Amino acid sequence: MFVAQELRKKNIAEYLLYMWQVEDTIRAFGCSLARIRREYIDRFDYNEEQKDEEADWFGNLIKMMNEEGCREQGHLQINKVTLQLLTELHQQLLSSSKFPFYNAEYYKVLPFIVELRNRGANKEEGEIETCLNLLYGVMMLRLQKKEITTSTEHALKEVSTFIGMLSDYYKKDKEEPLEF
Repeated sequence: MFVAQELRKKNIAEYLLYMWQVEDTIRAFGCSLARIRREYIDRFDYNEEQKDEEADWFGNLIKMMNEEGCREQGHLQINKVTLQLLTELHQQLLSSSKFPFYNAEYYKVLPFIVELRNRGANKEEGEIETCLNLLYGVMMLRLQKKEITTSTEHALKEVSTFIGMLSDYYKKDKEEPLEF
């Protein structure tokens, strides 16, 4: 909860990736709040009040996952909405002539998006979700200490720059609405 709150303020893409990781963490503990409290939350250097707040937050997420049918896979509605907001901003930025650097960056990553889809990425998901799935997948590979190819590293660098730019525009738009 504490990490999510900070990330949401600073970088919406990092927040979303973190929330996907939280969903997977909940699944890894069998959607059991008792296990999450004992085996996960208690490992952090939090006081008891903070641990209780964190446990309440996880408890609410577990409840939502159960209600929304995403115990095994998929994403919470709150995360889908965040992704939708990013996707809508992406479309607005592309449609406007006022953001040529964003457009240039998009066309730089488009071949990577096409390649990811040709290699099995879900063709039904939007381009922003494809990019975020690449970032999340590489993060998972690194956590598992698996090798990442040089071509994936190159795609990662370009996609990271693009998603970082989108996140910056999202933050700016929240602070003072962008004019398209």
